[in-house]
Amino acid sequence: MSVRERVQEVVAARWFQRGVIALILVNAVLLGAETSPGLVASHGELLHTLDLAILGVFVVEIALRIYAHRGAFFRDAWSWFDLLIVLVALLPASGPLSVLRVLRVLRVLRLLRLLRLLSAVPSLRHVVGGLFKALPGMASISILVSLLLYIAAVMATTMFRATAPQHFGDLATSVFTLFQIMTGDSWGSIARTVMEEQPTAAVFFVLYILASTFIALNLFIAVAVEALEHEQDDVRAASAADAGPDTAGTEAIMAELRALRVELAELRAAREPADEDARAAPRP
Repeated sequence: MSVRERVQEVVAARWFQRGVIALILVNAVLLGAETSPGLVASHGELLHTLDLAILGVFVVEIALRIYAHRGAFFRDAWSWFDLLIVLVALLPASGPLSVLRVLRVLRVLRLLRLLRLLSAVPSLRHVVGGLFKALPGMASISILVSLLLYIAAVMATTMFRATAPQHFGDLATSVFTLFQIMTGDSWGSIARTVMEEQPTAAVFFVLYILASTFIALNLFIAVAVEALEHEQDDVRAASAADAGPDTAGTEAIMAELRALRVELAELRAAREPADEDARAAPRP
């Protein structure tokens, strides 16, 4: 076995991947600790040393992966992401590039690599696939909700600006207030504030909640459920296609067994008269 093959085994080993994930988590904790002035004042040197040590391990990890996979490393988007984060972390802390050191916070985003674990769980993989299939339908519903929100904001600004300027003083404020009502957050207190001077405003708020929360938002759920059902159908079809050759082979074997049984039955039927004649013949 060559050295490169051994490195490939090490990089692909489960203990290696788990070790990298553990370091990512430790690095995330260190980055959080560095936001505390008290911890930096008392343990700043230790935090800095640990940060440099983990950075060194990340550099070695990237080097091993490049050596093991070579061209395949640069064809993987996640590998490019990891390489970018490490390169940014290696930028000098002083000089014209020191501003980019702020981007070291992006190193925490290496935690997104944990999403690869979704591929190891078939049920989660199917859910994610269904959500991706639902994106086009959700985009159409988002446009519908945006139009509804805009029209309602224009109407609310026109009708309730003088009554509740803190909620409907201008178009932007009305959009935010109506979005808040759409989510069900404190809509009752907002409506009562307006209804104290305009009792008929209840009609507007009831119709808006019916149209936005009970209809439009539930459409998102309907699209997601439909996409998940289609994903399940595709999975079943793929499973049936994969099992097709095996099923055909099993059926062929069963057909041969049935044919053998028929032949055995015919042989037994043919031998029965001869056996009877032999038993009936007188013995010498």
